[in-house]
Amino acid sequence: MQRVASSFTILIMEINNQGPQIIPRVLIFPIPAQGHVSPMLNLAELLAMSGLHVTFLNTDHIHNRLIKYTDVKTRCTKYPGFLFKTISDGLEKEHGKSVWDFIFHLQKNIKPVLKEMLVSGQLGSGESPYITYMILDGLFGEFTIDVAEELGIPCVHFRTASACCFWSFFFFPRLVDTGEIPITDMDRLVTSVPGMESFLRCRDLPSLCRVSDTTDKAFQMIPQVANHSRRARAIILNTFEDLEGPIVNRLTEFCPNIYTIGPLHAHLNDKLSNSLYDVDRSCLTWLNSQPPKSVIYVSFGSVAIMTKPELIEFWYGLVNSKHRFLWAMRPDMLVGIEDGDNSILAELKEATRERGFMVGYAPQEQVLAHTAVGGFLTHSGWNSTLESIVSGVPMICWPSFADQQINSRFVSRVWNLGLDMKDVSDRKVVERMVNDLMVKRREEFVKSTAEMARLAKMSVNEGGSSYSNLKRLIEDIRVVGASENTT
Repeated sequence: MQRVASSFTILIMEINNQGPQIIPRVLIFPIPAQGHVSPMLNLAELLAMSGLHVTFLNTDHIHNRLIKYTDVKTRCTKYPGFLFKTISDGLEKEHGKSVWDFIFHLQKNIKPVLKEMLVSGQLGSGESPYITYMILDGLFGEFTIDVAEELGIPCVHFRTASACCFWSFFFFPRLVDTGEIPITDMDRLVTSVPGMESFLRCRDLPSLCRVSDTTDKAFQMIPQVANHSRRARAIILNTFEDLEGPIVNRLTEFCPNIYTIGPLHAHLNDKLSNSLYDVDRSCLTWLNSQPPKSVIYVSFGSVAIMTKPELIEFWYGLVNSKHRFLWAMRPDMLVGIEDGDNSILAELKEATRERGFMVGYAPQEQVLAHTAVGGFLTHSGWNSTLESIVSGVPMICWPSFADQQINSRFVSRVWNLGLDMKDVSDRKVVERMVNDLMVKRREEFVKSTAEMARLAKMSVNEGGSSYSNLKRLIEDIRVVGASENTT
C-alpha cells in the first residue's frame, strides 16, 4: 500500500501548481544502520511524493535486508523516477567488526566508488540521468563533501541524531581541555557544553565520552565529522522547533542553514515498516485483548546488548511490578551466553505467560500507537524517542550507546516526558520506575506527553515549522536542479 500524507499532500499541490519544472534528481545515502536508514528512507519517500526524482543508495547487505523484510521496493518504485541503487561495502562477510570500524572502513574506501558512480551516470535514469543534489549521512564525514565540491554538486548533510547530541559533538575537544574528559566523577555537572550547564552530568554525555584515552580513534572522529558538516550546503535534522528549538538556535552559530523537518515519520499517515528485521505482528493481536494504557512496551533497539544478569534484573523488575508488558527481545541481544543455553529465554517465557508477551522484533510505530500501551522502556535511540513522543507515550530510559545518554537526560530533565534509569540494572529500581510511570506519576506524564505529542503533530501540519521547512527544502532542491540543468 502506498503511503499517504494529509498535510503533505497539500504541500505537494502548492509546489506543483507553480508550473512546469525541470525534474532534479536527489541522491540519498545513509550509513548502513537501522537508525540511519529508516529516517532517510522516510525523507526519500516524502521527496518522491513531491515529484522529485530520488536515488536511494544503500550497501548491498542493507538493501538485501530491506527487500527481504519490507515491501519498500514495491512501495517506492510506484513513484516516477525513484531508484534503488547499491554500493559494495566490502564487509558483508566480516560481521565481527564494530560499528565504528565499519564507519572507518566506509569513510576510507567508498569515496572513489561513489565518485565514479556519480560521474558515469550509474545513479540516474533516462529522464534525469545525473544527480543534481545530494543528501548524505553526516557520519560519512569529509569524503562526501570532497566529492561534492570536486563534482560541483550541492551537498546537504543529514544528521540523524538529536540536535542536542549534535551540538555536544562540537565541544568534545573543550571537554578534554577543561579536564572533564577522561571522566572521574560521573555525577559532576558538565560546564563545557553551552546551554546545558545546569543539568548535564558527565554520565549524560554521549557514550564515546566514556574513554580513558582521549586519543581514541572514535572519540576523535566525532568532532571532526561534526566540523566537516559545517562545509555542507545545509544540515537536515529530524526534530522540531517546539522540542529542540533553543539548541537548534545555538547550532546556527556553526551551521547557519538548518532544516528541522521532523518527526519525519509523522508526515506520513500510514505506519509502514522500514525495518531491517523480520517483525512479529502477533503482538498486535495480544495488545488488542489488553485494557487501555495497561501495557509497558520494552525494546532496546537494534544495537544495544545486555548480559544474562542484566536481563534477569529487568525480568524480575517487570514481573514484580505486576504490570502487563510486551518485550521485544532481539535474538542477538544477549551476550555471554553459551551455545545451546536457552534457559533464560525459556524461563522468561514461563514467567511472562500470565501478564506478558515476548517477540523478537515488534512493529514499533504500531505498538506505540496502540491504545493498550501506557509506557515505553526504551534505549533512547532518537527514532524511538520521536516515535514515543508522537504517540504520547511516556518513557523509562535505559541508554547504552552513542546519542542515547544525552537523549535520555533531555527526556527526563528537560522535557519531562519520562524517567532516566541509565547505568542501573536493578530489579527494585525497574519495579519502582515502572510503577512510578504507570501509576504514581501517571497523570503528570500523561499531561506532558500529550502536550508534546500535540506540538509534534502541529509541526508537520500545514503552516507548522517542520512542514514549512520541508517545503523550503523541496523548493531549494528544485531551484538548484533547474540551475544545474540550464548551465
